[in-house]
Amino acid sequence: MTVEDLEKEIPGLIEYTETMPEEIRKKAFVKVCPPGKLIHQKDCELQFFGIVAKGENRVINEFENGKIYMIETNRAIDFIGEVTILAEMPRTSVTIEAVTECTVIYISRKDAETWIRNDQHILRLMARRTAFKLYRSSYNNGLKLYYPPTFLLADYLVRAYEGSLSEQTDAVFPENGAFILQKIRERLSEELGMNIKTLDRTIRSMQKNGYFNLTKGKISFGYEEYIKMKEFITTAKG
Repeated sequence: MTVEDLEKEIPGLIEYTETMPEEIRKKAFVKVCPPGKLIHQKDCELQFFGIVAKGENRVINEFENGKIYMIETNRAIDFIGEVTILAEMPRTSVTIEAVTECTVIYISRKDAETWIRNDQHILRLMARRTAFKLYRSSYNNGLKLYYPPTFLLADYLVRAYEGSLSEQTDAVFPENGAFILQKIRERLSEELGMNIKTLDRTIRSMQKNGYFNLTKGKISFGYEEYIKMKEFITTAKG
């Protein structure tokens, strides 16, 4: 697969690749990363800059004791390595893992720096994307420190429900119209910044209070429960 093939398949990608110099385009290569594959490893020398054309990835921070803190999830179209390049640092600061199958266009760091230095269009796109992530992080900063686990889980479920509605993901909404969260407990624990015991206790408590049901161990709920969680969040905030 080539960059041109991806541009035909994903027209929105052209905004990101239209000003790529021809000599760099010829050397670019496309790689498909399966779910769970590490796209970007913390503390490694950045050798390639990437443009994620398809798929969803998660940004995590790994610590020496084996603990993982999930910073955010990002969906295409996205960049890989842009923060390291803009900061002019040699090594990466985070690990990026494919959540779904990700298709990434790779170019060497040297070529990327040349392109960015000479092209304000790609620089503006990178700056906009970086600023969006910073804005999102700043907006939610402190949430996990000052709200109880029930609030954090309700807030997560409401956002997941709304996101799935906007995407109209049929796989998430079976025939009975219930939303089913397709996440294992370990992944949910990482994303919420909550240990497994606390998460299990929170799930049991919220299930008992009628916020959702468990379907084969997975959280499921409908529109009425969604509204109930929205009201709970509003009350908790104010």
